[in-house]
Amino acid sequence: MNLTVKSIAATIALGTLAAGASAQVIGKAEDQIRWRQSAYHTLAWSMGRIKANVEGTYNKDQVMQAANLIQAVANSGMGALYQPGTDKGKGHKDTRVKAELFTDKEGVGKVAKAFNEAANEMAKVAATGDAGAIKAQFGKLGETCKGCHDKFRQDD
Repeated sequence: MNLTVKSIAATIALGTLAAGASAQVIGKAEDQIRWRQSAYHTLAWSMGRIKANVEGTYNKDQVMQAANLIQAVANSGMGALYQPGTDKGKGHKDTRVKAELFTDKEGVGKVAKAFNEAANEMAKVAATGDAGAIKAQFGKLGETCKGCHDKFRQDD
């Protein structure tokens, strides 16, 4: 699960860059880094909840709550928190975003679109309550996270 959590964080960063490019900039660089790190921790918690349900005792309501939260963050415009100067620095801890995240607009756009689509689909599938379909979509969502992590996030 730890790799999935890390992958989610990186993918969210990219996924929200495109959506938040026109959002109003608020806060200092350290605030922006801290806020996006907090969002990633919340996403990791939500992914963990879905994983626990598809691998253990299934609870439709818990899966729907987690999927809806992931969808909300994916569509929140969090990309506005990736302003110049936030490629280095500290929020709760040092940022691990790679410099390429700020220069590879095409690559960011691809992973952002894939993540947003997968997050939106996860919420739709979760609403059906079909545990098998949820597990399959959860795997697809995790792959979009990994794609971003592999390209735009520094390892620990």
